[in-house]
Order: sequence, then structure tokens, then C-alpha cells
Amino acid sequence: MNDVRGAATDIVTAAILVIGDEILSGRTKDKNIGYIAEYMTNIGIDVREVRIVPDIEEEIVTALDALRRRYTYVFTTGGIGPTHDDITADCVAKAFGVSIDVDPRARAMLLTRIAEKDLNEARLRMARIPAGADLIVNKVSSAPGFRIGNVHVMAGVPSIMQAMLDEVAPTLKTGVKLLSESVRANLREGDIGGPLGAIAKAHPDVMIGSYPFQDEGRPNTNVVIRSRDPQKLAAAKAAVEAMLNEVRAGLRQTA
Repeated sequence: MNDVRGAATDIVTAAILVIGDEILSGRTKDKNIGYIAEYMTNIGIDVREVRIVPDIEEEIVTALDALRRRYTYVFTTGGIGPTHDDITADCVAKAFGVSIDVDPRARAMLLTRIAEKDLNEARLRMARIPAGADLIVNKVSSAPGFRIGNVHVMAGVPSIMQAMLDEVAPTLKTGVKLLSESVRANLREGDIGGPLGAIAKAHPDVMIGSYPFQDEGRPNTNVVIRSRDPQKLAAAKAAVEAMLNEVRAGLRQTA
């Protein structure tokens, strides 16, 4: 794949931090990364990095500190359940240097679905929130996520994460949406790598990527052009289409 990015623009950025041994072992297949990335793209936020870390405090804190300083927002998934290895909330509290305890607001949310007599120590873990954090409502199972600073801590269960993301989205600052055009090359990726690089260099404010695929058993390529400026997008697309026509004509002459 050839992905050439041009000059940076004033945009809103994000990172995704996936937490859980079960993801790294392959036992659980992640379904959240693609969903969050597409969701953010659609509202004008660029996901720039994804990390997956185990249920190890040092690993979580280190990754969180790096990502929250580098990007506008960080979205974490996983590790906020009732078991001993659900340590995300504690790690976030440590990263921000604040205390953590059972939050009365979160406890009240749990009691909307759990009887007081059943609110044991394990379930109360889901109400432990870092000091100063705002809660993220969970309309699916009541146990809340939370936001502190630019970090949004959400569940790993996809249906719950998606409900939380819907709650979070209206609070986010967004940038200009990224526009996208796709051109079917009817050429192999290797046929167009050189001239495509030249076009990318000539259009520094446009992102151009080539993506090979099998077309009825034969190699083909899609060229995807992305920009926030519709005129620049159109100009780059026209240049790509002209280049593809020229390469195809050249190959026919040498056939």
C-alpha cells in the first residue's frame, strides 16, 4: 500500500487505546477500533493512532500518558468491569495523579439495574471513578464510563461502547470533515507506484492511497484520494485519472 500524506492542516485528532489480555491473545476479536475510527471520520475527527496493551498497570499508564499528550482526544475500551483484572479506572487515576473511589453518582446508576442486596464488592468496582471525572451514561447496562481531561474511558463490549460513544459525540470538538473519492485503476499497483508518488508530491494538501485487490482472480488497484478542500480533491482526482489513462495507453502500446 502506498499512502502519501501532504502538509498538515488545522484538524482535530484522536487515538484509540484498547486494553485487555483477551484481545492480545486472540481469544476476543476486537470490533471497536473500526467502529470508532469510522464514527470519528464521519464527524470530522482524525484517528491517528491505535494501541493495544495488556492488563498491566505500567503498560496502560505509559500508553495513556503518551497518547493524551499527543492527540486532541483519547478513547479507551475495555477494563472497566467487575473483575480483578479490570484495572483501567485505577490506571487512568494514576496517570492523572488523582484519587479513585466509589462515586455516588455511579453507584446510583448501578442501582437502577441492580438491587441493593446484590451490589457486592465486585459490582461496586464498576462505580469506582477517578476524582474530578465526568460520567458517561451507559443506557445498555447502567455501569458508566467516564471522561477526565481529554480521555474518554468506555466499555469493551461493542454494544455498550457504541451507546457510550453516542453519549460522548455531542461533547466533542470537531474539524472539517474529510472528503473522499475512489478511482478504480484497472492496473496493478506496481504499474502506478511511481507516477502516483509524483502526483502526491504535486498535491501536498491531499492524501492519496493505493489499495490492491483481486478482481475475479486478476490484480487490480483502487486509488483513494482524500482532502478537506473540495477543489483540491477534484484537482488531484483529475490528475490521477489522467495518469491512469496514460499508463493504460502505454501498456497497450507495449503489449
